[in-house]
Amino acid sequence: MLERLQRQLGLQTIPGVFFTSAGVAALFVVLAVPFDAVVADSFGLLTGWVARNLGWFYILSVTSLLVFLLGLAVSRYGSIRLGADDSRPDYSNLTWFTMLFAAGIGTILMFWGVAEPVSHFANPPFDGVQPGSGKAASDAMTIALYHFGLHTWTIFAMPGLAIGYFAYRHNLPMRISSLFYPILGERAFGPWGWAVDVIAVLGTLFGVATSLGLGALQLNSGLGYLFGLATTGPVQVVLIAIITGIAATSVALGLDKGVRRLSQLNIVLAMALLAFVLMVGPTVFIAEGMVQSMGDYADALPWLAFWTETFKQTDWQRQWTLFYWAWTISWAPYVGIFIARISRGRTIREFVAGVLFAPTAFTLVWFGIFGLAAIQVEMNGQVALAEQVQQDPSVAIFAFLEAFPLADLASALSVVIIVIFFTTSSDSASLVIDMLTRRDDQPSLVRQRIFWAAAQGIIAATLLLAGGLDALQNVITSLGLPFCILLIFMAVALFRALRADYRGYSIDELVQGRAFPEVEATSATRQENTHVSETVDRN
Repeated sequence: MLERLQRQLGLQTIPGVFFTSAGVAALFVVLAVPFDAVVADSFGLLTGWVARNLGWFYILSVTSLLVFLLGLAVSRYGSIRLGADDSRPDYSNLTWFTMLFAAGIGTILMFWGVAEPVSHFANPPFDGVQPGSGKAASDAMTIALYHFGLHTWTIFAMPGLAIGYFAYRHNLPMRISSLFYPILGERAFGPWGWAVDVIAVLGTLFGVATSLGLGALQLNSGLGYLFGLATTGPVQVVLIAIITGIAATSVALGLDKGVRRLSQLNIVLAMALLAFVLMVGPTVFIAEGMVQSMGDYADALPWLAFWTETFKQTDWQRQWTLFYWAWTISWAPYVGIFIARISRGRTIREFVAGVLFAPTAFTLVWFGIFGLAAIQVEMNGQVALAEQVQQDPSVAIFAFLEAFPLADLASALSVVIIVIFFTTSSDSASLVIDMLTRRDDQPSLVRQRIFWAAAQGIIAATLLLAGGLDALQNVITSLGLPFCILLIFMAVALFRALRADYRGYSIDELVQGRAFPEVEATSATRQENTHVSETVDRN
């Protein structure tokens, strides 16, 4: 039936993946529009349950994956390449690092670069810390780096490494289901694999929709500062429609003409804004603070990585850490595939070192400039920044820029950067979702890519109208859980394949159980002993 429907619509897809994903998304919108309060309350209750009962699982999972990746990098498997043994990287290190930055960090840094440090500075999450104190400032920077440093890039690196390894070394399709071939065998290309890809599609769809919703909130605040535009739900829906329209145009043009050019332009604009704040802001304070923040982050990371608020039981971790991990996890299929596509030929050691540490270093610079400068602005009383951030975090960067010369120009530049960042996120995600919902031998149709871009915009508008920022946080915290579980299985599948690869066995031998003859011998011996024992018992 689905294949017949596909032919009638003239699509090129895997029907089970495409129509299931589209159907679930459509069902959500259909239910959320007339029953917005009920849907918002339901996800609020679900998120509360997840935070109370499984928050520890998010924390432990992400930290364990970080340890796993670092272990792979320094192990004997670190020299295995993402491709044939004689393959070499497609891009230089500098180009690769630049593309990593464009992959998944720009959108969230623009929203939280000022808002998060100022929020923690004014409301410290740790007991005994005086708001507005030097300790509060130090802790605020440490927490921001924890949220956007190694742990965030672990979530991106895990699927990126696994996809790159299975696609380039074993010639499997570049889909999330391929990563489970060592566990599922040929079932990875049937209903079981389709179920995995559906989870990946829905995670990407809702993750990017959440980002579009946050972008609309931030754009509305920026345009309100510049032109006095009212901050209302209908205005935000119009902004989402505009971003979606630009993204649809870009995705229709394709990767090289659309996504690549917008990404290159935005990196230049973002670096210009960064340099502006560094030059007109408290330059020496920023430099000193970055050095200290680096040490504070390294010192606090071992215990912070396992901190679960066990003895405090507030709502802080649900609103911050769990939301970030779930949001990043929902982005993991999209960013992972993007990273894999640009990492052919690199060794596992090079991949892990580059993907974890290069973006983390840039995060340190970004938060060092924006976060420390914002804390200084708040400490000096130049702008009531903390008060405004507490009321509406989307206004943070625009309120912050008021403390510097050329505030209107800088705010206008920020608006342009935000529009392009969220546009490139939407069009890149549309390309990836289209890839996940069709076979490699099927062409990528423009109307399919536009459909997924429009779906992101519709879901983002629905979430905003159903409860704004709270609804965005609740939905993504709940929906991130299934893919978090998939990440764990992904690590197991990758390790099994690497172990066989290192010993010279093919992935098919692994699936057929012929990769580890000593295990088979042990099993055969065990069966023989069992048979002898049963014979003795009968006698």
